[in-house]
Amino acid sequence: MKKHCLALDLINDPQAINAYDAWHQKVWPEVLQSIRASGIQRMEIYRTGNRLFMIMETTDDFSFARKAAADAANERVQAWETLMEQYQQRLPFANEGEKWKLMEKILDY
Repeated sequence: MKKHCLALDLINDPQAINAYDAWHQKVWPEVLQSIRASGIQRMEIYRTGNRLFMIMETTDDFSFARKAAADAANERVQAWETLMEQYQQRLPFANEGEKWKLMEKILDY
C-alpha cells in the first residue's frame, strides 16, 4: 500500500467553502466508484481555512496517469470536476493546469 498526500486551496469565500464542504457530504456514487476502481483504497480530505489536504492510501500499482485518463473518459467524473472547479483555486506555486499538488514527505517518525 502507498500513501499520497496532496494540497489545494479553495476560493477564500465563506459561502464557497461551505458549499464545497456540503458537496463532499454527498459525493456522487459514480465519483466514489471511479475513485475505488482506480486503486484508491481510502481517501480523506481535511480543511483548515481555505486550504485542503488530501490523504490517499492506494494499491502499490496505483498510477496518477491512469487515474487521470480514466477520469477524462468518465462523463460523470468530468461533471463533478467542473462543479468543484468553481470553488477551487490552484496553489500559488502549482504549475499551469495543476489542481491538487502532490506533497513531499519531510518527516516519517
